[in-house]
Amino acid sequence: MENTSKELSKEEPIKEESEVPSFGIRIRRFLFGGPQDLRDRTLFRRIALIPFLAWVGLGADGLSSSSYGPEEAFRTFGQHTYLALPLVFVTAFTVFLISTAYSRIIEKFPYGGGGYVVATKLLGRRVGVVSGCALLVDYFLTITVSISAAGDALFSFLPLAWH
Repeated sequence: MENTSKELSKEEPIKEESEVPSFGIRIRRFLFGGPQDLRDRTLFRRIALIPFLAWVGLGADGLSSSSYGPEEAFRTFGQHTYLALPLVFVTAFTVFLISTAYSRIIEKFPYGGGGYVVATKLLGRRVGVVSGCALLVDYFLTITVSISAAGDALFSFLPLAWH
């Protein structure tokens, strides 16, 4: 039994792209944009801000550093509070520098890989192993600092006599 084009059209209608998308799909496309072609080389330039904001705003390192970093910086200043403004500029420059470096790495390794893969491919196996070990140490320290900062923040609500 052969299927001709007439028989196919009787069985199931083929959806055409000219059909109006549902309300939910229209809302999703309005909020997040339409589907993207991952092979498009210009795609990275258009969405580069998204990983930057995710790295700064949602990264565990950023969260743990923001929970103890500013307080420690101001404690270190002591009476030299005039150094606070230069610290703000140096911090902003550091974030800019790191995000620029990450952008370059993402361009070179668009399908991911992490620090271990990047260091191994660019600098060799030994440097890759050192990078992997450094990442493990960083993960443990980040978790440790995050837990201790959370404990400090929670216990700061208690009266001073209870400390």
